[in-house]
Order: sequence, then C-alpha cells, then structure tokens
Amino acid sequence: MIDEVDFLQEAEGVAGAVADETEVSTAGEAADNELILAFGRLQGAANRLEYILGRAIEEECGISHLMFEVLLILGRAGGPGLSMRAISQEQVLTTGGVTRLVDRMEAAGLVERADDPHDRRGRVVRLTPVGEETAVRAARVHVENIKRYFLEPLPAAHRKRFAEDLRILSHAARDMLPRLR
Repeated sequence: MIDEVDFLQEAEGVAGAVADETEVSTAGEAADNELILAFGRLQGAANRLEYILGRAIEEECGISHLMFEVLLILGRAGGPGLSMRAISQEQVLTTGGVTRLVDRMEAAGLVERADDPHDRRGRVVRLTPVGEETAVRAARVHVENIKRYFLEPLPAAHRKRFAEDLRILSHAARDMLPRLR
C-alpha cells in the first residue's frame, strides 16, 4: 500500500521528469509527451466510461445520462426546486439547452415547473414522484456499474486517493470556468 509520503515523492518525481519534457519541437515529441499522453488517457477513459455507464442507464431506466444528472441536481437541491439558470450553471449548459432538456423531462413526467416561492416572476423546476423514483432506480444501476467499471480495475489501495484527486481536479476546473448566462 502506498502511503502519502511515497505518493508525494512519486508525484514530485513525475513532475520533475515531465518538466524536462515540456520542450516540444516535433509532432513525434508532441505525440509522445507524457503530459499529453496522461491527459489523453484520462479523457479517453472518461469518454468510454460515460458511454458504458450512460448506455446502462438508458437501457435499464429509459433516460439519458444527462437527464439522470439533472435528476441528481434537483434531488440535491430539494425543497422548492431550481431555476433554469441554476440548472444550466450546474450542468455547464446554456439556458436554452436546459430548457429543451427540461421540456423533454417534463413530457416524460420526471419534472414539473412551478412558481418560484422567492420570486413572483420566476419559475423553478422540481422532481415529480416519478422523477424521484426514476432517480433512485437509475442511481442503483449507476452505483453497481461504477463499482464494476470504475473501481474494480483499480488497485484497492489506490481507490480512495484516486477519488480524492478527481474531486480536486473537478473543483479546480469548475472554479476556472466562466459562469454561463
């Protein structure tokens, strides 16, 4: 099992080796650059897992992965619901894109629009009982598939640290994004 000191020393060694490789003067060097390769692997793994996990939710629950994400956002918000703008900022979509998605979700009975209790002119989106039930069913499917395809391939000793590192990367990237209007 790798401890934190070993992990940090290993990370510093990789960072030092990578710093030497930032000079790229040919396409071949670019293709073999360790940072570019590492990021490509991360992106490739994320894309493949998104496809595998999204297909499972679609096949077993009849909703897209994006709809599932919106159900989770609304479930996390609870209470009276969220505005379209809040959903779009959480999902990094335009408000027009969220409106079309919510229209489809409303037609499927997963969500409903209601008056915003804090703004007489505004509307919010909230889960329906069917949406709540679908979120729970999809979450159960998703958790099992995350275990199978995301965790099981990793050494058990690395899983917790990997999850923490992904949280750090996700929050750092989120904080760098401009807010959509």
